[in-house]
Amino acid sequence: MSKTLVAYFSASGTTARVAREIARATGADLYEIAPRVAYSAADLDWNDSTSRTSLERADDAARPELLSALPNTEDYDTVFVGFPVWWYVEPRIVDTFIEGVDLAGKTVVPFATSGGSGISGAERRMHGLRPDAEWKPGKLLNGANAAAWALTVL
Repeated sequence: MSKTLVAYFSASGTTARVAREIARATGADLYEIAPRVAYSAADLDWNDSTSRTSLERADDAARPELLSALPNTEDYDTVFVGFPVWWYVEPRIVDTFIEGVDLAGKTVVPFATSGGSGISGAERRMHGLRPDAEWKPGKLLNGANAAAWALTVL
């Protein structure tokens, strides 16, 4: 029997709603990739080059600390990883998760929400971080049909 995990980071709640929809449809467990220090509105101001998220994006090695322990992925066959697209890539806190769990040989499926950026830059970056995972093509899921899409992936 295949077991699925939906891990997600959500700054505003949009990605969280999509993650819950995917988890309900697939019977997956949920794990929130939450920062130890929550992002404030000022931290999320992408127009401010000195905001926390702007500084993290500029530092390829940035790995924000997580609020809770990473899940044990040993028993999972498939891991969906969800996030908002920031500057055409995933937030660095998602990299903290990707590098911190065992994804070797697991099917990993990215999904994202975005106001205008695509997911392809994030996919390339994440593949480079974990080439030992079996990556499936991701999808930008801003609205409905997240559940239907997730079921086609499994």
